[in-house]
Amino acid sequence: MDLTQVPLVTIIAFFPLLGIVVLLFTRKEQEETIKRVAMIASSITFVLSLGLLFGGFDITQSGFQFEEKASWIPAWNITYHVGVDGISILLVLLTTLLMPIAILSSWTAIHDRLKEYMIFMLLLETAMLGVFVSLDLFLFYVFWEFSLVPMYFLIGVWGGPRRVYAAIKFFLYTMAGSILMLLAILVIGGQAGTFDLVDLLRDHAWLAGLSEMALFIGFAAAFAIKVPVWPFHSWLPDAHVEAPTAGSVILAGILLKLGTYGFIRFNLALFPEASRQAAPVVGALAIIGIIYGAIVSFPQRDVKKLVAYSSVSHLGFVMLGIFALTPQGIQGAILQMVNHGLSTGALFLIVGFIYERKHTRELSAFGGLWKIMPIYGTIALIVALSSMGLPGLNGFVGEFTILLGSTASKSYGNPGLYTALAAIGIILAAVYLLWMFQRMFMGDVGDENKKLLDLNRREVWVMVPLVILIFAIGLFPGPFFNLMSSSVGRVAASVGGLIAGGH
Repeated sequence: MDLTQVPLVTIIAFFPLLGIVVLLFTRKEQEETIKRVAMIASSITFVLSLGLLFGGFDITQSGFQFEEKASWIPAWNITYHVGVDGISILLVLLTTLLMPIAILSSWTAIHDRLKEYMIFMLLLETAMLGVFVSLDLFLFYVFWEFSLVPMYFLIGVWGGPRRVYAAIKFFLYTMAGSILMLLAILVIGGQAGTFDLVDLLRDHAWLAGLSEMALFIGFAAAFAIKVPVWPFHSWLPDAHVEAPTAGSVILAGILLKLGTYGFIRFNLALFPEASRQAAPVVGALAIIGIIYGAIVSFPQRDVKKLVAYSSVSHLGFVMLGIFALTPQGIQGAILQMVNHGLSTGALFLIVGFIYERKHTRELSAFGGLWKIMPIYGTIALIVALSSMGLPGLNGFVGEFTILLGSTASKSYGNPGLYTALAAIGIILAAVYLLWMFQRMFMGDVGDENKKLLDLNRREVWVMVPLVILIFAIGLFPGPFFNLMSSSVGRVAASVGGLIAGGH
């Protein structure tokens, strides 16, 4: 079926708003109806997003597809321009998959102000989808900033004891970097006379007379904080620990990817020379993040904080792959974005399930859980092994491809050293994840834990899609690489001879 003539991207991005309209006319006492409306709206959005994949997407085409363009603010030459390519389509699918999973995980966890909670979840989905499909810098910035608001309230209203502090810290950190990006966008629009990304990529003549590195830093500041790249990471553990379970799933699974996606879509494509110059520094920061995140994860006593710091380490691999400036590195980074969303999202769900039963996340409160919760233990083991990169599971494919790209990189002065140091992070990941698993699931069962119930049917269904994809990507990664190959080739060409040399 050919859906390329249908405004499918717009329908997908804004369909969650239809669910919000229905919720606005639903009484807050109708909790079951509220949950079902949110679940149906997010599930239909996922089904619609599959239309991108099976409705005429051409994997051999490197440019944008399903494009829609209309004049928005003519006085400033700002357009409503959206579309997808092999890079963004995977992240759109990840977003539409994780949102119904997150909503289903909240089924019994959220009771206070449920209607407002579901409205903010659906608002957040539209904002994140808008970021991934925007092909106009101004439109991108609007969605980028808008994504802060729902997450701010999700953390600040439904979070833990220090939720207000964590929400404000999250908001201020992200806003600070975004201001620099806004200034860079205004400079580009003023110089080029357009904010349209496709027009800007077609001819880099607008860069004449501008400081490419200054513009690079403007965009990089916003993206580095969002990823987060070390040392801009301190907001992340607080936000994760205080956020509700579904908030942590979306924060780790999708929101952090807005930053890594931004580096590929804008920094590499718009500022190729600055990207080459900055690559050794960004690569070094990525390695520090990989090792630092892993070392700091190990002594954590709060299992949710352990998983939060592991994100700093895993996203360091993504940054290393992006700035290797090789096709393998970039492809591995994109696949690892998806992998991290699946594996770390699943880890936060696992933590949430036991927190609902025990009302504590302290590792010392657990032990021997596999004996009384065998389904829970089996799923937790699969997810932990995928997160540490066991061959046959998704994490291995992404990390191996990134290290392959890093080894072939000409942007790093000593690629062998960068690769070797990054590989240490894989070993450290096995240490802290196996230590966590041993403390929670092995050993004797305490008397206070003997009455804990195993996962119920709803919780199993929450985890099933993630486990299936963990195995699917690990065993059959070919289709995922084929999907992004042509688009990565376009980005590779934009960065120039360096990537060609590393091909």
